Amino acid sequence: MAPEIYQLFVYGSLLSGFHHPAYGYISRYFTLIGPAKVQGKLFDMGEYPAAVPVNQDAWIVGELYLLNNKDEFDWAMSQLDDYEGVFPDAGEQPLYRREPVNVVINEKDTLAWIYWYNQDVVGKPPIVSGSVLQYRDEQQKKSQSGFF
Repeated sequence: MAPEIYQLFVYGSLLSGFHHPAYGYISRYFTLIGPAKVQGKLFDMGEYPAAVPVNQDAWIVGELYLLNNKDEFDWAMSQLDDYEGVFPDAGEQPLYRREPVNVVINEKDTLAWIYWYNQDVVGKPPIVSGSVLQYRDEQQKKSQSGFF
């Protein structure tokens, strides 16, 4: 049985500052607790970021959310599982996997769900800052100045 965790850590298109249409779903079923971080590394997969867990001093910057209604947990998370490609068509490998993770918020630890990337990141550019929003802004500045 899954642990009773009603919090979700997001780091990519589900961030409030990313302004992705999927954020409308998050804001309807979850309440933003605040900025947080988890131990891991981010990679640029082109159209989306990939988070992978690591056992070193590397951090992913994101946001922690709390599910508004615990009775809606299964439905709310199944919608996110679908969005994140957790249960692909037959013969395909899941794009992400949902797992509990230790989240640091306001210098305290708590448990939340995260979507870890479930495929290979070899050769993909690392997002060294650990922040998708900062990385996106840096990439946009580079492309405007003609470097990218």
